[in-house]
Amino acid sequence: MIIDASTLDLKEKLVVINRVSKTVKGGRIFKFAALVVVGNEDGIVGFGLGKSSEVPEAIKKGIEDAKKNLIKVSMKGTTIPHEVIGKYGASMVIMKPAAPGTGIIAGGAVRAVLEMAGIKDIRTKALKSRNPKNVVTAVFNGLKSLRNVEQVAATRGISVEAVTRA
Repeated sequence: MIIDASTLDLKEKLVVINRVSKTVKGGRIFKFAALVVVGNEDGIVGFGLGKSSEVPEAIKKGIEDAKKNLIKVSMKGTTIPHEVIGKYGASMVIMKPAAPGTGIIAGGAVRAVLEMAGIKDIRTKALKSRNPKNVVTAVFNGLKSLRNVEQVAATRGISVEAVTRA
C-alpha cells in the first residue's frame, strides 16, 4: 500500500546527525548523514537517511527520503494492539502496549518514531546494538508487523467475535 505524502500534514523530527570524513591527499573531506523521521501523529510514519556536504541539505534529503517510505501503523486507542519485537541487523526493540496515561517509555531513537506515529502509551526496550539507524529500522519492522483484530479476522476469513473468543 503506497501512501501519498502530498495529501498529509507531516511533521518531521531529526533523530541524529552523523559526521563522516574521508581522508584524501589534500586533507580530510567532511560530510554529514542525517536520520529523519516524519509522521502525521495519527498512525502514519516514515524515516529516511540524507547525506550531503552540508547539514541543512542532508536534513532536506532525509525528509524527502522519509516521505517515500511511509507506513500505516495499526493502533488500539492510544497504544499498540499487542506486544511485538522488531529486529534489524544486531538491533532488537521490544514494544509492549500500556494503559492510558502511561506515556511513551522509550529512548531517543525509538521515542522519535513513536511520537511521529501518534502512539501515546507504550513501553519499549532497545536490546543489543543501539545504533540509531538500526534501532529506527527495527522499530519500523515491529510496527509493520502489528495487526489489529479486524485485520486478523479478514486474514482468517472469520468474524471479529470469533477471533476474540479464540
